[in-house]
Amino acid sequence: MFTKLIEIEERFEGLERDLSRPEIVRDQKVYQKLMREHGSLSPIVQCFREYRALQEEIESNRSLLEDPDHGIRKLAKEEIEALKSRLPALEEKLRILLIPKDPNDDKNVILEIRAGTGGEEAALFAAELFRMYARYAELKGWKTEIMSQHDTGLGGLKEVVLLISGDNVYSRLKRESGVHRVQRVPETEAQGRVHTSAVTVAVLPEAEELDVQINPEDLRIDIFRSSGRGGQHVNTTDSAVRLTHLPTGLVVTCQDERSQHKNKAKAMKVLRSRMLDMQTSEQQTRISEERKSMVKSGDRSEKIRTYNFPQARVTDHRIGLTLYRLDQVMQGDLDMLLDPISAHYQADALKGESWPSGNGPSRNS
Repeated sequence: MFTKLIEIEERFEGLERDLSRPEIVRDQKVYQKLMREHGSLSPIVQCFREYRALQEEIESNRSLLEDPDHGIRKLAKEEIEALKSRLPALEEKLRILLIPKDPNDDKNVILEIRAGTGGEEAALFAAELFRMYARYAELKGWKTEIMSQHDTGLGGLKEVVLLISGDNVYSRLKRESGVHRVQRVPETEAQGRVHTSAVTVAVLPEAEELDVQINPEDLRIDIFRSSGRGGQHVNTTDSAVRLTHLPTGLVVTCQDERSQHKNKAKAMKVLRSRMLDMQTSEQQTRISEERKSMVKSGDRSEKIRTYNFPQARVTDHRIGLTLYRLDQVMQGDLDMLLDPISAHYQADALKGESWPSGNGPSRNS
């Protein structure tokens, strides 16, 4: 691990030299790429340098343990103990910083919410989940844009596709994919019985054109007259667009904009993200076949959470977390769920790693 840290520091210093070269500064694409890498390595290098400086200070004080003055030896011993007590926190921080970063963490997301089993009650809950995520995005200072929306006419949603843009959106929301179950008494239930319905949520990293190349010859583009919500304009022009990617069979429809070109651009954005997600899922499946313990990690058919309204309870089944703060969660206060989930998977990533305390390298290791 220390060898890896030294290699990271050497790369960081090399980047600093490169970023000062005039030819690099002139090429903004290369410059921005190197700046992003420099920024990602900076926290690791700073923490490593702090850790190494602390060790060097400990070694310096150890030389004083042989001093003939008893008072100096006593002070040196106390100083060493105080310095050593700071090492574990820095070691833990370095372990976390060295966890391989998901390359999609910085991306925006395409959030897809669909009503599942439960009829109109599932559609109503889909609308509530949509509002929950939209409020969370607002609290985070993220931007939201509806890419596609299909209402039921009774206030519910059959499906909604939402683009959420901001800092580290995918990093925060990527573990929301799965089946979200709701237990409550529907407004239409005369006898007061609790019903169980389900809504599926998919969180896809927004794909750029460089991430996914789509051959125009692989697309079938259908133009038709819009229908549904949006006012009178939706059914007066042939502006709705349906894209079918023939090799994969993926179909994306967008009709929310008056402009055919805008609908096509939105549909292409969703299509690219779904294709990137498909490629990532295929890769995860191949990995899971080799590592059976990871089989369920990306399975969206898995029930991940239950929202129980009679008990004001929300339970995340993956980590066994239960909170009796359902109202706050539905108002967009999701960090009380997302923080423990993130910490759980972070702890999983750290399992099996060892770090011999106090035995780190010096500058010349």
